[in-house]
Order: sequence, then structure tokens, then C-alpha cells
Amino acid sequence: MFTLLALASSLVWGTSDFVAGVKAKTRPAAAVVGWSQAIGLLAMTIAVCLRTPHFASGSWPLWAVLAGVSGSGALVCFYAALSTGTMGVVAPIASLGVVVPVILGVASGEQPALLAWVGIMVAISGVLLASGPELEGAVSRRPVVLASAAGAGFGVGLFSIHAGSADSVVDTLWLMRLTSVSLFGLAALVLRRAGGMTRADLPVLVFVGLADLVANALFGLAATRGYVSIAAVLGSLYPVVTAVLAYAVLHERLRRVQLAGVALTMAGVALIAGA
Repeated sequence: MFTLLALASSLVWGTSDFVAGVKAKTRPAAAVVGWSQAIGLLAMTIAVCLRTPHFASGSWPLWAVLAGVSGSGALVCFYAALSTGTMGVVAPIASLGVVVPVILGVASGEQPALLAWVGIMVAISGVLLASGPELEGAVSRRPVVLASAAGAGFGVGLFSIHAGSADSVVDTLWLMRLTSVSLFGLAALVLRRAGGMTRADLPVLVFVGLADLVANALFGLAATRGYVSIAAVLGSLYPVVTAVLAYAVLHERLRRVQLAGVALTMAGVALIAGA
């Protein structure tokens, strides 16, 4: 069940990212994220109101705020990196953020089996290759630094969801969304732009917002049932899902390095599941 929950989070995250990426071709990416997060916040607010008691005790508020801040900051860095660098450089570096929860998990006392460690290394290598790394040409420092910051932010966000979910998955996701939506709303006020969304954009925004929410919940549940160092790796396979969907739906060509990455990722998952 632990493995299935973590893999399901990757599947839903990858699908959400694909749909959001397609919409971002016609609307500002930050606006797509901000509005979809607002829809997620509405859904979580309803969920919290329907619960009795509404809020659990514990340290989840601290972890939820950290997840919201780190996740939002990571997205800003990621989009800024994409605006100044190539996807083949930015995406692989950002995907390595999964190393952060692995390190934090081990530092907190987790001891994965040797076979699981091999699977983790193979799966991370697979995700790196599936992201389509740019192996030729000069690379400027700015996108590399921004992509590294994005990866670190994504990694801290995953670990924070895990830590907060130990007290309450629902409460953690609610405050996480409230934090990120507040930050995006503040940015919209400062920039005096809301992305120009229309009613026609609503179905996609609802899908992306709810799908991302479900993926977070699946990961939070998985991380409370096993090692976060393993759950984070299995939950971070979404670039593979996004690449496969781009191939199947948009008929984008998968390079040989990406095909090798997909194969390595599947092998890594099999090793982790067999540990």
C-alpha cells in the first residue's frame, strides 16, 4: 500500500503538470499555478469545515507554512530559470531536489535496506535522464543557480508535507495552500496582474488544482506509512509521467536519453518494491 500510494502521487502529479504545462502555453504559468492553488484552497477549506474538530494538535502548522513557502519559492525559481535557460538544463537540475528529503529522512534515523538504496539511486538517475538533459553547449550560471534553488525548495516541501502529515494530512494541506495562495495573491497585488483568466479557463484550473491536491494527499499518506526517503523518490517520478503524456498526447518525440531514463526509472521502482 505504501508503494502504491507514493506511485499514485507521481501519476497524478505528472498528469497535473502536463495539463498545467499545456495551459501555460496560452496563459502565464504563475497565474495557472496561483489560480489552481486557490481552487485547491477552497476544496481544503470545505474539508476542514466538515471535520470535527476542525484542527488537530501538534507541530503541523510550522511544517505546513514551511511547505507553502518553500513550494511557492521553488516554483518562482523554476519559472525564472526556464525564462533564462533551456528546459534540458533546468528540468534535470530541479528534479534532483528529491535528494533533499532522502538526506533529511536518513538524518532523522531512517535506514533503508541495501536493495532499496540501489533502487533509489537507479530511480533518481532515471528521472534525471527522463527530464531530457542538455548534454551539449555552454551553460550560464544564473539558470543553474535558480534551478538548484528550485530543486532544494521542492525537496524541502516534500519533507515538510511528510512531517506535517504525521499530525494531520488535511490540516497540513489546508495551511500549505493558504500560505502559497497568500503569497501568489500578494505578488498579483504588487504586480497588478491576475493572469487574465476567463471563465473558459475554469475547467482546466479546477482539474489542475484538485489533481495537485490529490497528489499531495497521496504523498502525505504514503510518507506516514513508510520511509520518507523512499516515498519522496517514488513520489518524484512525475517528470517521467509528464514526458510519456507529452509523447502520447502531443506526439512529442522522446529522445534516446529519455527512453533510457524511463527504463531506468521502472527498474528502480521494481528494486524498491522488492526491498
